[in-house]
Amino acid sequence: MVKTASTMLSLGTSAPDFSLQNVDDKSVSRSDFAGKPLLVIFMCNHCPFVVHLRSALAAFADEYQAKGLAVVGISSNDVEGYPQDGPEEMKQEAASAGYNFPYLYDADQSVAKAYRAACTPDFFLFDKDHSLVYRGQFDSSRPGGDTPITGEDLKAACDAVLSGKNVPTEQMPSIGCNIKWKAGAEPDYFTGQSAV
Repeated sequence: MVKTASTMLSLGTSAPDFSLQNVDDKSVSRSDFAGKPLLVIFMCNHCPFVVHLRSALAAFADEYQAKGLAVVGISSNDVEGYPQDGPEEMKQEAASAGYNFPYLYDADQSVAKAYRAACTPDFFLFDKDHSLVYRGQFDSSRPGGDTPITGEDLKAACDAVLSGKNVPTEQMPSIGCNIKWKAGAEPDYFTGQSAV
């Protein structure tokens, strides 16, 4: 697997707006979560790094949504090249994985570009004012590795946000498959690593 790292968007960045179709066919916008801490996860169905965290992500979201965190998943992959990541397949995956959070389709990839997303999964945590406080890994586990999945990095950041404390600024980038950009549409910040 070729690994791609998060671009580490500058802390303090305001969450870019989005309005995208959810797997339930309803539109979901960033403004729907005004006044709540917000976690935006760029993810997809087929990436081995997302599949590795699949059950843990579902459990994490259930736990932290109950604590007051808004969670949104966004798939931005080119579905012409990767049809397994298309909207219908996303509906099936959300049901199968138990994702009880909006799972949105970014058809033109503009939202991924606005967030400078590079990999799946790529995590962006914003405080209640939607200012970026964490962009980094779920934890140190990787597919095929011996490190257990704990979610400790992201959980620590979320716990701090939810308790009104500062999130430490030393953060490890998320690692995953590169977002599958449409031909000729790779953003300037993307280094163009090979597809996984």
